[in-house]
Amino acid sequence: MAKRYLILEDGSVYEGVAFGAPATTFGEIFFHTAMTGYQEIMTNPIYHNQIVVFTMPTIGAAGINHRADEAIGPMVKGVVVREVAEVSTNRLQSMSLHEFLLRHNVPGISQVDTRALTRHLRETGSQKASIVDYPDDHAFDQLRALVLTNQEVQQTSTPRAYVNPGRGANIVVIDFGLKNGILRMLNDYDANVTVLPYTATLEEVLNLDPDGIVLASGPGNPHDIPDEMLTLIQTLQQKVPLLGIGLGHELFALANGVQVEPMRIEHHGMNHPIREQITNQIMYATQAQGYQIVKSTIKGTDVFVTHVDLTDGSIQGLRHRNYPAFSVQFFPDTAPGPVEATQPFDDFMDMVTVRRGG
Repeated sequence: MAKRYLILEDGSVYEGVAFGAPATTFGEIFFHTAMTGYQEIMTNPIYHNQIVVFTMPTIGAAGINHRADEAIGPMVKGVVVREVAEVSTNRLQSMSLHEFLLRHNVPGISQVDTRALTRHLRETGSQKASIVDYPDDHAFDQLRALVLTNQEVQQTSTPRAYVNPGRGANIVVIDFGLKNGILRMLNDYDANVTVLPYTATLEEVLNLDPDGIVLASGPGNPHDIPDEMLTLIQTLQQKVPLLGIGLGHELFALANGVQVEPMRIEHHGMNHPIREQITNQIMYATQAQGYQIVKSTIKGTDVFVTHVDLTDGSIQGLRHRNYPAFSVQFFPDTAPGPVEATQPFDDFMDMVTVRRGG
């Protein structure tokens, strides 16, 4: 098997073995601590143009099952693992991980010391990386000259509105990089969902006579979203129940005067303990978080904290004091699991039912 190399912007080199596509790739590198759900992670639009390092020692044993896709194909630019499983007994699989990456021209590299790499990334934080054939000066020059895009939402949001039909409440989802898990959850409530692009106007939203609004998750920096979206959120939260998830949570915070800043060490995993402040209940949830609420800026605003991450105290949920509007940083759609953090959808649909007079 051919040797390949993972190189980092700071000059680090990690030797490994090629799998997937033989292409050279560039992107921001991050590590993910999930033990399962690698397919959902690779196809999650929040990881658009990034290189994922899986801390789980062996990846690929479940094969690829397209019912688990969070987008129509992989969103990551590269995959780094310790070992690739060569055999799968999963009866639902349609192809192997290697075949999946090869089909979509995504390179992978195995036999990498992912423990050492993860420790290194925890110390240095996110940085640019590349999977190459030779770790020579030319490869490093190309990597350091790379300018990462700030147009992730523009590249992942739907360009046109579409409907995911149901017979229940009329829900409008604003797409900042929507993952399929959110649509699956709304489908469980038989909601009639209309997905709008991130450029949607107030008139376009209200013309659909929504019973509720979902601000979907997505990639990138919330400060790169036009200010018109913050104005839209400020208006919509006064009119209909509103739920923000991930990037939608960060935009909800900004729209209500709360500051958001980059995290030094990002959260990517499905094992984060989250405490609900009102009930003191602890749940484990999936996170994909690169930005966080600045706690000191909440005082004096119209929102309060509802959820906190017990590992570092970062804020995971906000609720408006005056309107039926709230948000969560974590993923409540169980894609991948765990399945115990779905309460935000229940709360949102309860608000929708009250608005409809149920």
